[in-house]
Amino acid sequence: MNNNTKIDFVYLSEQDMIRAGVTDMAACVDTMEEMFRLLHIGDYRMAGPNNDSHGAMITFPEESPFPTMPKPTADRRMMAMPAYLGGNFGTSGVKWYGSNIANREKGLPRSILMFTLTDPDTAAPLAYMSANLLSAYRTGAVPGVGARHLARRDSRVIGLLGPGVMGRTSVAAFIETCPDINTIKVKGRSEKSVNEFIAWAKEHYPQVSTQVVDSVEMVVRDSDIVTYCASGEVGNPDDYPMVRREWVKPGAFLAMPAPCNFDAGMEAPDVRKVLDDTGLYEAWYEEVPKPAHNCIPLIGLKFMDMIHAGMLEAGALEDLGAIVSGDSPGRKNDDEIIMMSVGGMPVEDVAWATVIYRRAVEQGIGVKLNLWDEPALK
Repeated sequence: MNNNTKIDFVYLSEQDMIRAGVTDMAACVDTMEEMFRLLHIGDYRMAGPNNDSHGAMITFPEESPFPTMPKPTADRRMMAMPAYLGGNFGTSGVKWYGSNIANREKGLPRSILMFTLTDPDTAAPLAYMSANLLSAYRTGAVPGVGARHLARRDSRVIGLLGPGVMGRTSVAAFIETCPDINTIKVKGRSEKSVNEFIAWAKEHYPQVSTQVVDSVEMVVRDSDIVTYCASGEVGNPDDYPMVRREWVKPGAFLAMPAPCNFDAGMEAPDVRKVLDDTGLYEAWYEEVPKPAHNCIPLIGLKFMDMIHAGMLEAGALEDLGAIVSGDSPGRKNDDEIIMMSVGGMPVEDVAWATVIYRRAVEQGIGVKLNLWDEPALK
């Protein structure tokens, strides 16, 4: 009988996470692919009644009698995102997500994230880690998994709207999975963000040329891979960045992890519509007021609204896990247009956190902290 009650865990700062390989995009894409296979067979759990919830969010009222209560400003959220993942991972954990756009005035990122990785048997902590890079890389890796299966193999041109963190990690994943990429067309809100992106691309991908374009249409036209990664006000889908069918080149793959709307031409049945996890969108659709696309600006919620309005057959939606697992077809021909919604799930954080934690332990990275030798309460 094991009477060892001592519990230690590893604390990983952002620098520790970098040393342990959190920015290794090739490994992150492979990890996400493995995670999608587990998702497809059901060897996972997330929160909510259908075990597919994005997480639990604290919202704040417009008016409060308490002067210290946070205001519901743009992109203000506090959220717990828990999950369990089986397979070779066999871990559980929760990401704590705090976001406030006013952070930028303090020189801080809009979001500050932490992740706790736990043993699924005892619930004892294994690691407590900085999660900004963890989150950014797993988010970008998912469009990369999509591109691996759904973009044309000879894709050369990326069209990027929104050259921030999500834009960079998505581009990194596309270049990882489509080695012929030689051009990025980019549109950003400010000259500063565009120039920072160009400098980043030049440093990491000197073989790729970057062109600045000044309209969303130019982002899409002639691009083999299109991604919208710009955050913005949520509420009115008419204000979300648009995709028009006439702009889209035959054979294009569109991966959308941020606000987006599309025209009737893109609604047509010959445009394949893929979700990163069908259950996630079903959970969201249950959780928010309708139309859901007004509350959550991802195209997956517009797909759900279309199904409920009788404009789309539920069977027309395809699941990335099924495609990765070979139960649904990947790209069928060079001309089909494929549009994928990227929602982001806590199982992705668990997967990448587990890989980085194991690397850190192997390499002796991080600070070992003690929870207790003997618990005071038994």
